[in-house]
Formats: sequence, structure tokens, C-alpha cells
Amino acid sequence: MNPDDLLARAKKPPEDALRLHPVYRGKVQIAPKVPIRDPGDFAIWYTPGVAAPCRAIQAQPDLVWQHTNRANLVAVVSDGTRVLGLGDIGPEAGLPVMEGKALLFKVLGGVDAVPLCLRTRDPEEIARTVELLEPSFGGVNLEDIAQPKCFRVLDALRGRLTIPVWHDDQQGTATVLLAALLSALPLVGKELGRVRIAMIGMGAANVATYHLLTQIGVDRGAVVACDRAGTLHRGRRDLEAKRGEFADKWRVCEETNADGVVGGIPDALRGADVCIAFSAPGVIRPEWLRAMRKGAVVFACANPVPEIWPWEAKQVGARIVCTGRSDFPNQVNNSLGFPGIFRGALDVRARAISDGMALAAARELAAFAEARGVREDDLMPRMEEWEVFPRVAAATGAAACAEGLARLPRPRAEIEAVATAHISAARALVAALAREGLLPPHPDSKRVT
Repeated sequence: MNPDDLLARAKKPPEDALRLHPVYRGKVQIAPKVPIRDPGDFAIWYTPGVAAPCRAIQAQPDLVWQHTNRANLVAVVSDGTRVLGLGDIGPEAGLPVMEGKALLFKVLGGVDAVPLCLRTRDPEEIARTVELLEPSFGGVNLEDIAQPKCFRVLDALRGRLTIPVWHDDQQGTATVLLAALLSALPLVGKELGRVRIAMIGMGAANVATYHLLTQIGVDRGAVVACDRAGTLHRGRRDLEAKRGEFADKWRVCEETNADGVVGGIPDALRGADVCIAFSAPGVIRPEWLRAMRKGAVVFACANPVPEIWPWEAKQVGARIVCTGRSDFPNQVNNSLGFPGIFRGALDVRARAISDGMALAAARELAAFAEARGVREDDLMPRMEEWEVFPRVAAATGAAACAEGLARLPRPRAEIEAVATAHISAARALVAALAREGLLPPHPDSKRVT
């Protein structure tokens, strides 16, 4: 497909989204989990019968996981301060994204999720609000919270809550990026521990990506990171002066860039094997990529417009190009990670989602892709390959068990079987609702999917 066709295709999803969202007035709803045979059943599920499980939970709080939906319920929490590539648009404008996240949780992971957009920008208020909500949920997915407060909120909640807390823009992005890198490097004949990496943009996504890369063997000195003010190095007095606020970025200054590269994006890219960009549309010029090493791998992940269009990168020698878009080859998107990761965490009743669990999920994504075959333009599993999600769940849950984070330890095969049952049921539910006419038909098709 030529660039003009790709550009035309890129315009279609926003147009369709604006047209179709009002048709359905939201993307998720609450559906019962129990049968109602006659009015007498209300006496079981509500008063007076419901008092019995209430007393049981009061006497033994852990029974909440058996008597309620808490074990399968996740809060999707945002303040709307950094939504997609749109920036600070507020809680109301961020709600469509949180609903979309809840939809993916259900269809891809079999997880029930509640979108919660908060009218506060204060990190402590966000953390305290989520802390107060903990008894109702089995996990928390933080979403679209600006940095650096996103780091503070995540760290605070991971220290206070006894359920998994995950910031998908940080940890989810890093996990899926790492999976793509593990798939890409063998295709270009390079090894993880011997590559030079340029990281363009040092917000939540790349800070977390850097952290995971260091956990899996990347040479820290061979990383050259770059933010709006230039490359990160020990001489960045602006970041040193604010190291309390930007502790993670200052750590990158101290640990990376062994050659002391100074300058901007073109200087960071010179001699790099890999470019990992989570920045802004169009910030990478094609001519700068010419200075990368042969067999370059480029991740241009800004959404919806990447840092450089894939065909531009290819024209100047990049061998593999990935973006965050589903309508281009090699999508690197959190949706491949979080449904299975939370599924696995919930099914072993994990207390947290650790780096080890994220790394296990990344390796499983790469292993799934390798098993079904990878090419330079087909690097990652796709969302329609739903079998990948139970496997990611199994890898994540097994890692939680190995690390002693599981309240409900299970063999890996059992975790995968439970995950498959949950996800199959969710897919069947959506299909049944559509088949029975309980969902309005898609205006563009009469086909039931």
C-alpha cells in the first residue's frame, strides 16, 4: 500500500468514531451474572437472603472474593491530564478512552472494568480516592495521568494497597515494547545486550521502558535518551536541580550515555541500532535516521500521528518500523498486554503486579509471535488472535506464584484454563447479545461478529 493510501486509511478511524459513538451512547454496560427465574430469586440475591453472605464476610473478610464479583473487577482511573496524544483535556473528555479500556478488558481479558474519571489534579487526592475504593475492586488500572505525578500516584498506591495497581501508560507500554524488541532483534541479527538504543521522549512510557530494559540485560551505558531539552547526561543541571521531582529522569542521566553524547534527537540517533520514540508527532526527520546503524529498528509510537511515518523511515534505511496504530503493520499497543496481565493477576489473586510478572508477559508475547511465525512487517500478535491472552495470563499468574505474590497459587496449566474460560465466556456474551438483537446493529454491516 502506497503512502497516499495509508494516509487516507489513517483518517477513517476518527471519522467513524465520531459518527458511531452517539449511536451506542457508550461502549460498556452492566449485565447480571445470575439467573432470575421468578420474583422469589430476588430474596436470594438481595434482601433478606443477602444478609447471610454479608455476615459471612464480616466474620471472614477473605470470603468477599467468593461471594462477590470483586475477584474479577478492575477500576480504570484517570484524571484526564494526559489523554492519548490529546494532552490535558479533562475528566469528561477522557471518559470515552476509559470506556474503551473497559471494553477491551472485557472482550480480550474477560475482566469487568469500571471507568472512573476523577475531578482532581492533585496526586495525593487521586491516591487517596483510589485507596478508599480498594474494598470494591480486585485491581486498579491507572490511565492517562500526566507525569511526573503519575509516578507519584503509582508508587503511593503500590505501597498502600494489597491489590494489583498498574499504570498502563508506563508498565503496559514498556511490556509490549519489550516484547516487540525481543521479536525484532533476531530478525536483524542483533542481541539485546549489545545494541545501542536511542530513546526519544522521556515521559511515563519511556521511563518505564528504560526500567524494564535494565531488568533484562540492556547495556545502560549504550542507551542515549533525549527529552525536549536535549540528551540526558550527567551535565543536565536543569534535571539535577529538580531531581526530587524528576527522580526517574535524573537516574537516567546518571546511568546512561557512557559516551557523554550531547545535543538533540539527531545526536541521540547517530550510531543507534534501535530507536524507541514515545514523543510527539513528526519530531523525527527522515534524514536523521540515515545515521543509524544498518538493520535499524524504529519504534515510532506517538498516537495517532507517529514521530515519523513508517514509509518515510523505510525509505531512509530502517529495516523494521513499529507504530502504535492498528491500521499500520507492527502495532505496538498496550491492548496486547493489560487484558491478559490482569486476567492472570486476578486469577491467582495477586497482591501486586511486579517487574517479574511484566517481563514474563513480554516474553510470552514474543514467544507466541515466534511460534506462529514473525516477519519484518508482522512482528507482534494481533488483537484478533485471542488465544494469546490466556497464554499471557498464564505466564503472568505463574510468575506471581513463583514470586510469592499469589493469594491463590495455581499450576500454570490451570491458570491458562481458567483464563480461557473467562475470555471465551465474554466473547460468547457479546456474540449472543448481538445475535439476539440486544445490541443495536452496526450501522455499516448486518454481519454479527
